Amino acid sequence: MNSISKHTQLIKSEAKRLGFLSCGISKAEFLEEEAPRLTSWLQKNRHGEMTYMENHFDKRLDPTLLVPDSKSVISLLLNYYPEEIQNKDSYKISKYAYGTDYHFVIKDKLKQLLNFIEKEIGEVHGRAFTDSAPVLDKAWAAKSGLGWIGKHSNLITKQVGSFYFIAELIIDLDLEYDTPITDHCGSCTACIDACPTNAIVDPYVVDGSKCISYFTIELKNEIPNSVKGQFEDWMFGCDICQDVCPWNRFSQSHKEPLFNPNPELLSMSKKDWEEITQEVFSSIFQKSAVKRTKFSGLRRNIDFLK
Repeated sequence: MNSISKHTQLIKSEAKRLGFLSCGISKAEFLEEEAPRLTSWLQKNRHGEMTYMENHFDKRLDPTLLVPDSKSVISLLLNYYPEEIQNKDSYKISKYAYGTDYHFVIKDKLKQLLNFIEKEIGEVHGRAFTDSAPVLDKAWAAKSGLGWIGKHSNLITKQVGSFYFIAELIIDLDLEYDTPITDHCGSCTACIDACPTNAIVDPYVVDGSKCISYFTIELKNEIPNSVKGQFEDWMFGCDICQDVCPWNRFSQSHKEPLFNPNPELLSMSKKDWEEITQEVFSSIFQKSAVKRTKFSGLRRNIDFLK
């Protein structure tokens, strides 16, 4: 076995040991197919108030601008599908936000993986990314064969569905590269049909500014009255397009204790949420991604749903 194959196998087995669902690798190069798509999406203002999407356009498409001399993009998936979900008659939050903020959990695992690579292989330079820098996570994961991008624009994997986080290590080491897999959405339009705000404007194209997740997390101003009554009780994020996807019948609960929710979160009723205090908010969401919207943001969302 040559050193490139050996290094590749070492990295993939360590990723598995660290609890990642899967690991795929692609060559660090300009994302040629993504460039026109991203340009069109931005020009049509599908990012709404997410102005940060306009920044670092070149870096989003070229990993060598983020990590000089980078050779490989290592894409990793981490399952977050919960064992139990919230009380059905309650206001809802996205499953990814049930436990500890994923940024902390994944960054720690990525750091461990990078340290392992340096220890086992030698001087390797790289950076870890998880939804916190101008990296097109889903495009890289698809390019490295971890799944295909579905009509709802999320990555889908045959064996496990789509309830997972995507992260990357971009490093200056040559490795064996994986190849993309085929699209298995077929003629299914379940996600398009189920979206209450019609955010999936075309197959594979989501207008971010129409998405419930955008309104409840990213939007800092008042939620427009034009979407009143369309949120189906989602107060933070939205899982509708994933919940209806046939591939998610294969979802299995995660084994990451840090993603387990505060038990109070699962049992709260609508009335409990409507009466939530800053103190209860801070206690339930102490280390959660829900803190992004702040107590005032969550209150705004709940008031809008009432």
